[in-house]
Amino acid sequence: MLSFENDYARGAHPAVLSALVESNLQPLSGYGTDPVTARAADRIRAACEAPDADVRFLVGGTQTNLIVIDALLGPTEGVFSAVSGHIGVHEAGAIERTGHKVLPLPSHDGRIALEDLRAAVEAFDGDENGEHMVAPGMVYISHPTEFGTLYSKEELTALSAFCRRRGLILYLDGARLGCGLASPASDLTLPDVARLCDVFYIGGTKMGALCGEALVFSGHPAPARFLSLVKQHGALLAKGRLLGVQFDALFSDGLYFEIGRRAVTAAEKLKALLRRAGCTFWLETPTNQQFVIFENEALERLRRHVAVSFWERADATHTVVRLATDWSTTDEDLAALAEVLKTL
Repeated sequence: MLSFENDYARGAHPAVLSALVESNLQPLSGYGTDPVTARAADRIRAACEAPDADVRFLVGGTQTNLIVIDALLGPTEGVFSAVSGHIGVHEAGAIERTGHKVLPLPSHDGRIALEDLRAAVEAFDGDENGEHMVAPGMVYISHPTEFGTLYSKEELTALSAFCRRRGLILYLDGARLGCGLASPASDLTLPDVARLCDVFYIGGTKMGALCGEALVFSGHPAPARFLSLVKQHGALLAKGRLLGVQFDALFSDGLYFEIGRRAVTAAEKLKALLRRAGCTFWLETPTNQQFVIFENEALERLRRHVAVSFWERADATHTVVRLATDWSTTDEDLAALAEVLKTL
């Protein structure tokens, strides 16, 4: 069966898998204290042009989000997020379970608008009942967003400046950051992200790794005893080498950025064939996720041959689905999809 279901359906990029195999019998210290993990952190600091950044490695995105938010916020503080943000919609209440409220803002195809953020902060500042309320302490954004859309350098610069004026931590979820940076529509670089955000993570799980995310504290110090905080959340991996080895491979010879380019190039071809097939886009994006509306009976036929992700009901007879590309998407996959679409 063809799969355009997500960008983590397959295992690891061959170069990542090869690095894991090659290091398999090498005895290394645990919990990410080994020299390969240290080298991976150095490679990431160099790529970010942030020599003083603190780089840590965690297993998955939700785990990273909840640990960062819980570690950096005070006990009475919450985090702003677009109402469509991953932390508020698809993380099963993980953030609220830490005791921190997700403070929703309007979503503009997944993005936060500065004017909405400013209005929310000013409303809190002007409320005489503030002592009885959750105080804003952080702004969460994702790039690309859950809708595959992007922040411009101008937008991120403005958000960063506002957050720093108001003492808010700007945290960027980079689960698909490599695809965002690779998009022809993007004017952001990895050093820009490191300079403008206080903390962010570089996604590996959806960018060619078996698992793993690289957390970068670039403008805000990592909390004291961060390793202990990770362990308190049950997230400390004894074989931390598994993450370090993968990111060492991803950030060798530009592989991480090449993986992003491959996924985005495949997505451009995917968009073209969907247009030729007469498909109706719900949202056409500049990254590796595309959103298409199918009539329900046609979707049922499609799913006999192609795995796609449910997104939402468009109406009683139509459904929005997501199709995603990744480093492993081939021209043969796309050609086979085009043939299936002809039969719907």
